[in-house]
Amino acid sequence: MSQLGAPPAFTWEVQANNRAHHEQLRKKSAFCLSKKKYAGNAIKTAKYNALTFLPLNLYEQFHRMANIYFVFVILLQTFPEISTLPWYTLLFPLSCLLTIRALRDLMDDIGRHQSDRNINSRPCEILSGESFRWQKWRDVCVGDIVRLHKDSLVPADMLLLCSSEPSSLCYVETSDIDGETNLKFRQALLVTHQELTSEESLAAFDGKVTCEEPNSRMHSFTGVLQWRGETHALDGERILLRGCKLRNTDTCYGLVIYAGFDSKIMRNCGKIKRKKTKLDRMMDRLVVIIFLVLLATSLCLAIASGFWAKMFQEKHSYLAALYKHTTPAKQAFFSFWGFTILLSVIIPMSMYITFEFIYLVNSFFINWDLEMYYAVKDIPAKARSTSLNDQLGQVEYIFSDKTGTLTQNIMSFKKCCVNGTIYGKFWCCHGEKMLDSNNVGLREAVQQNNDPVLREFLRLLALCHTVMVEERGDQLVYQAASPDEEALVLAARSLGYVFLSRTQDTITISEMGVKRTYQVLAMLDFNSDRKRMSVLVRDPQGTIRLYTKGADTVILERLRGRGPNQDFTERALDHFAEETLRTLCLASKELSEAEYDEWSRRHRMANILLQGRACELDRLYEEMEQDLELLGVTAIEDKLQEGVPETIQLLKLGNIKVWVLTGDKQETAMNVGYACKLLTDDMEILEEKEVSPGVRFQPCVLSPKDTILQTGEVLQKKGRLWQQLACHGTTDPQEQGSLVEKAFVDLATSCQAVICCRVTPKQKALIVQLVKKHKKATTLAIGDGANDVNMIKTADIGVGISGLEGVQAVQCSDYALAQFCYLQRLLLVHGRWGYLRICKFLRYFFYKTFAGLMTQIWFAFHSGFTAQPLYEGWFLALYNVFYTAYPVLSVGLLEQDVSAKKSLWFPELYTIGQQDKLFNYRIFSVTLLHGVSTSLTSFYIALWAFEDHVGSRTVGDYESFSVTVATSALLSVLVEIILDTKFWTALSFLMVTASLLLFCLFSFLTQSIDAFRIAPAVFRFPGQVPQIPAVRSSQSPKICWKARRELEPSVELRTHVPRGSFHRRSSYAFSHQEGYAGLITRGESLRTKGTHSTTKGTHSITKGTKDTHSSTKGTNNTTKGTHSTTTHTHGMLQSHSLGRTDHANNHVVTRSPFFILIFVIKSPPGHTHRHRGE
Repeated sequence: MSQLGAPPAFTWEVQANNRAHHEQLRKKSAFCLSKKKYAGNAIKTAKYNALTFLPLNLYEQFHRMANIYFVFVILLQTFPEISTLPWYTLLFPLSCLLTIRALRDLMDDIGRHQSDRNINSRPCEILSGESFRWQKWRDVCVGDIVRLHKDSLVPADMLLLCSSEPSSLCYVETSDIDGETNLKFRQALLVTHQELTSEESLAAFDGKVTCEEPNSRMHSFTGVLQWRGETHALDGERILLRGCKLRNTDTCYGLVIYAGFDSKIMRNCGKIKRKKTKLDRMMDRLVVIIFLVLLATSLCLAIASGFWAKMFQEKHSYLAALYKHTTPAKQAFFSFWGFTILLSVIIPMSMYITFEFIYLVNSFFINWDLEMYYAVKDIPAKARSTSLNDQLGQVEYIFSDKTGTLTQNIMSFKKCCVNGTIYGKFWCCHGEKMLDSNNVGLREAVQQNNDPVLREFLRLLALCHTVMVEERGDQLVYQAASPDEEALVLAARSLGYVFLSRTQDTITISEMGVKRTYQVLAMLDFNSDRKRMSVLVRDPQGTIRLYTKGADTVILERLRGRGPNQDFTERALDHFAEETLRTLCLASKELSEAEYDEWSRRHRMANILLQGRACELDRLYEEMEQDLELLGVTAIEDKLQEGVPETIQLLKLGNIKVWVLTGDKQETAMNVGYACKLLTDDMEILEEKEVSPGVRFQPCVLSPKDTILQTGEVLQKKGRLWQQLACHGTTDPQEQGSLVEKAFVDLATSCQAVICCRVTPKQKALIVQLVKKHKKATTLAIGDGANDVNMIKTADIGVGISGLEGVQAVQCSDYALAQFCYLQRLLLVHGRWGYLRICKFLRYFFYKTFAGLMTQIWFAFHSGFTAQPLYEGWFLALYNVFYTAYPVLSVGLLEQDVSAKKSLWFPELYTIGQQDKLFNYRIFSVTLLHGVSTSLTSFYIALWAFEDHVGSRTVGDYESFSVTVATSALLSVLVEIILDTKFWTALSFLMVTASLLLFCLFSFLTQSIDAFRIAPAVFRFPGQVPQIPAVRSSQSPKICWKARRELEPSVELRTHVPRGSFHRRSSYAFSHQEGYAGLITRGESLRTKGTHSTTKGTHSITKGTKDTHSSTKGTNNTTKGTHSTTTHTHGMLQSHSLGRTDHANNHVVTRSPFFILIFVIKSPPGHTHRHRGE
């Protein structure tokens, strides 16, 4: 080999058996720090550890606006001046909500930790000194030499040094990477194969590999090995990727190039992203909107409260001493926060807790669905995420892998056309013979051995491939890189042309019992651009021949001329394509020694190039594959999974667009597209070369039946689409990139179906990201291999196929299914039901909240704009927990509009979720208005019913009025839910009945006189106490607190009438205003039953009893001047006053509908205060 220097771009250097060298190399990191250049082999996919779990999880949870809102309300409750409930009563449910979600995240992360631990603890043999020792995967470092045994997994990306197979071949299975079970072969360099033959030679190996930096390109690798003064070219055929499994090879040795997160498979695994549904994001915005409306409402009520207080103080100036420490502005300020807390229940915490429960139970319904249970492999459906069920009903785009997801990856050789004759189906890939009348004719033709074209056709099938063979007893077992090749080789074997063995430069076959060995001069491998592969061999007679197979589009244009049977062969190709079979054209030609020598010399020079190697080789291959002679065509069927075409048809009827993203070549993807009915004959197929010119001028001229096939290159901005858009005049690379993305997405989404071929795992995720970014659509990705992991993580919903190969895909997915066909039931049944249930749940939860609790606002207009609650505290606490929660919960768990069978019969019903018809801003506005109208009706009808239409137009009993409004609102909510529930079960009846019974039960318990006697501080609203304060002002705690702090009297009443005198100040003299007679004639100043004037002597004193909490029998006269009764001057609520005497401070407390008047009575010196009757 000639000595070559590595180009400057190749900066990744690996020295064999030199850990110290790699550990001292460092690279720059964030904040001017540095870290090791070469990563360790231990991986960490978990999100949390013991130190970061609590802060990081709380940080993620407080991305929800509702949680921030609840914390804000709790902080307000910590201020006693404005608090209506103890702060811990709100902290407890919030803690429960955060704990439930944290435990769910913790369980998911524990699973990731266990998976990481299992992977990092896998055993492997690492060369240490001059011998191999068993260590763990996490101990592997860059530059180590690792020994692998049969059926073991490759721990890191390694350069294959040698193996126990002839010519150091190595067979690997990549099922954990791309889902394919077919074996792929790798081969070591000839120099390492010959020199590294013992552990001592491996320990002495000091080669240096210079290659590209770690990247995500799975199928490419470029580098050189420098050893003993020579440089050897390296490519992807020498590399064993992390996650591959060693097959049919007893032992192999590799040099670690990339370890841990630098390996190619880990570079393709995207980060774990927290997924939020559309309803989640909408709820965050609604919380902000509701909160702003709440603040605006509280502000308006607070302003009204300030004006009312100012008017009251001006009208009743004799009470100025009572307000000397407060002002109307200050009262308005405290009222604002009081109303904010009082109305904060409009966004109830119980809704989010119920949310989690509904999501959890609906996930169980998916797990328990026997229609999605795959009995053959005993695999049920699994909802690995419990927070995305409603989004299953809103999917607009499905991105699917092909191999192992749509197909079984099993090929059957169905038909062929040779020398103008078509032969029917026979020989599947497992060698099972299929009886057919044409089969006999083909076999007879082969046995007669009269047709040279047929001989060359079968010889090409036995020679032109990359299949490996293994002898197991008397049987030959083929291991192919693709199932197509396996089917072709098996077909040739069944017809007498048996592939026996191969070495690095020979291949041996048996032709009708005659063993022949061919020298392999060159293999012109397949790639996505060439769409063909060739093998250049020298037969035992010394003749050099080229055998080529490939797509008809590239083979037919390279023929020497039109042969006699070419027209018939082309018609056969069309016939096979109509049957959705995968076709290949077979051709050959003979070369002279001079032609081969010249081409071989240039081929060797191109093989050792570091830059431009692939282009130079493609040019040489193109030069060789000219002037071919057509031999025939083959037709292979790629077996689909059961029910795939029917599922795709149903999904398309549900307005769901299916895109296929595959790493296979375009012809293979097209054939599968036709087989699964994704593509139909009436569609116009647009390839990349046809798409690009049209985008520049008319990007939106496609009909709904168009489809687009695109290769991965457009995503790397190398296609013509980039060139056309670059001509628009934009010079900013970022702007140009955005134009390319937008044009590609607009074009692709206007088509009925899209198939992207030869895309890498990272490009799959990029396509999903582009659609999410530019279309704001809900996406679902489904796959079965590690190459689909990034796509699954990027999509809004990730589904893993839990077959034999889908281990890594399932671990990173949100839902796991055994077959692709179960996707129709997951989306059209469970997804649509989940969306319907959550939307109805939200609508009715908001409705019942508005209907029941908006009455607090209307009550403020009749209580002096104080923040006094209309309802008792127990009703407020139990309303969303017991009284109305159960019927709404039954709707969220069990509601159905149609049965599962009809959901599948009419997939068009699915579109309501895509269009957000069941819950959006308009629906929320209608729900708000509906709730407001219900609350207005409940409040004002009750107010009208309780008014005294004979005497004063006031309400006589605050407690009865409150209970009536509460009962009316509750019944309105329950009747609304009953009328709109479409699917009734025994549980639904039980839920509604339980709500009514619980309301009656708790109302009786919380308002009974016995409960009041046992705990008067807890049960302050007893139904049996006749005299209840009408309204307690929000200012009363502050006023009481200030009054207790000050020992001087707030009001001093003086009299010259001695105690015991029968002289009483007349009512006329007390009023000092005209119009008092009118009050008497209207009956508004008449004493109610059980109260009378008790003023005697110099002071108005309450008649005492032995009980310090006796009812007031003192003055309760209602006058315009004092407002000492419970009659509002504006004629609103009236109730009985409750007076209380504080003997210690001589306080007489009289409660009014707006505030509490505190009279501090100052006795004359030496005068003793006594109650009458003592």
